[in-house]
Amino acid sequence: MATELEAKMKVDDLDAVRRRLAECGAKRTGSALETNMFFDTPERTLVSADKGLRLRRKRDDQTGKEKFIITVKGPQQQGDLKNREEAEAGVQDGDDATAVLAALGYYPTLSFQKKRESWELDGCKIELDEIPILGRFVEIEGPDDRTVIRVREKLQLSDRPLIKTGYITMLARHLKETHDDRREVTF
Repeated sequence: MATELEAKMKVDDLDAVRRRLAECGAKRTGSALETNMFFDTPERTLVSADKGLRLRRKRDDQTGKEKFIITVKGPQQQGDLKNREEAEAGVQDGDDATAVLAALGYYPTLSFQKKRESWELDGCKIELDEIPILGRFVEIEGPDDRTVIRVREKLQLSDRPLIKTGYITMLARHLKETHDDRREVTF
């Protein structure tokens, strides 16, 4: 499995981050609407092991083309940044993928939409995310801690606290705290 290494920060204004990305010479690589559906067993064995299983439907804003990606995430590792093993595989059809996962004993638990704008800078992928209920975030994913931290500083986001929790965990926690029993969170 590959390792996902990222800094995630909540921000008030994505336009300010866009301006800073442009000033730094970053390259915008696209934008999409994603629907992220998470799966687990009825006993919640994946969540209890700090693992994740996701089917993502990604619709490109420019072309309208859709892609489906299954992702398996391992437990969170030690360190200042969000760091966990991750494996991904593209699939042709979301309904067929859901049926395969169900046949293996994994069922949808919660899904949410995310508006994502992607950029590249200094060997890092920068994602500008907006999630219903939760708000706006910047993720900087890169090859090592030092590179990620350097890009974070370049974007003037060092004053923002690092978030190691995934969107799904933040969203599930919020829904539980507000006694909201939705299983699909959309714009």
